[in-house]
Amino acid sequence: MAVFFTSDTHFGHAGALSRFRRPFASVTDMDAAMAANWNATVGPDDDVWHLGDFALHRKPDEMAALLERLHGTKHLITGNNDGPATRTLPGWASVQDYAELLLGERRLVLCHYAFRTWNGMYKGALNLHGHSHGQLKGMTRQFDVGVDVWNFRPVTVDEILASRQRTKKR
Repeated sequence: MAVFFTSDTHFGHAGALSRFRRPFASVTDMDAAMAANWNATVGPDDDVWHLGDFALHRKPDEMAALLERLHGTKHLITGNNDGPATRTLPGWASVQDYAELLLGERRLVLCHYAFRTWNGMYKGALNLHGHSHGQLKGMTRQFDVGVDVWNFRPVTVDEILASRQRTKKR
């Protein structure tokens, strides 16, 4: 079982195409590509932590059907665009505003929003967040897991850390 992180899918949100410069011809194309990327990356037995802004302008039954089609056990860390209909979807294994996880020996602090400071930051804890759509310069041990940063798919902590190492070597 692997553990993945993502955020800011904005399924159904036409405004995401222009506002975040997404390379899709339509909302239908965007939603289909992100669902396909998700399912090509995540296995049925994997865990996925979605750090907010799952879908906009979708009816609850449409969101529920979409969530059911996506692989993995899905947890929601709520974002500013996750209203009551999103938070109460039957496909979430858990829903909260904030979480701290221990993944192996690595401590993770999860929130939709980036923090300036977080629990354990001076002891190696990582802050994983969304909301900024790749527009915010991260701090040490802080990472945007949004789809706009990660080729419209969920990502593992190992992938995140490997990416940071490649950047440092340049």
